[in-house]
Amino acid sequence: MAAGWDWGSGEGLLGLDNPEEWDGAFERGEDHLGTAAIGLAFNCSLEEASPRIVRSMRLSDAAQRGFAFTAAGHAARLNGALTPELFAALRAEGPGGIADFPIRDTLGFVPFRKLPPWFKRRWVYMTVRDRLEGWWLRSEGAILNGWQRLRGGGSRLRRISEND
Repeated sequence: MAAGWDWGSGEGLLGLDNPEEWDGAFERGEDHLGTAAIGLAFNCSLEEASPRIVRSMRLSDAAQRGFAFTAAGHAARLNGALTPELFAALRAEGPGGIADFPIRDTLGFVPFRKLPPWFKRRWVYMTVRDRLEGWWLRSEGAILNGWQRLRGGGSRLRRISEND
């Protein structure tokens, strides 16, 4: 165990900056490998962290697998890019589940020109859907406001005329 890294409790693993230490912990079957993958995403190059993040995405512990997907999202935020392996792992998991937020992070922080085709299609789909949803909500609000003014406005006019 290295100073500051407690594989048993997970304390200090967000500061992990040694990929070889992660590899050794993986071979020993240590806990908190997903947490440590986040540390690698923060402290190592994308090329060093990527294979370990992908391996963490296959862990049996659902919570640690979730942390591995979080690490992928952080890698996209910090680097503005992902490796082909990380793109493939996120696509395999798909939207709507554990990979939903990391996919959104990828679409938001990786330039469109650097996205593989599936992610480009996903970006277009989400952009159009969000735009249509925004228009729908704004029009719904305008209709409700107009309806309330129509209903409330008439009674207000009656009150004014009754006071005169």
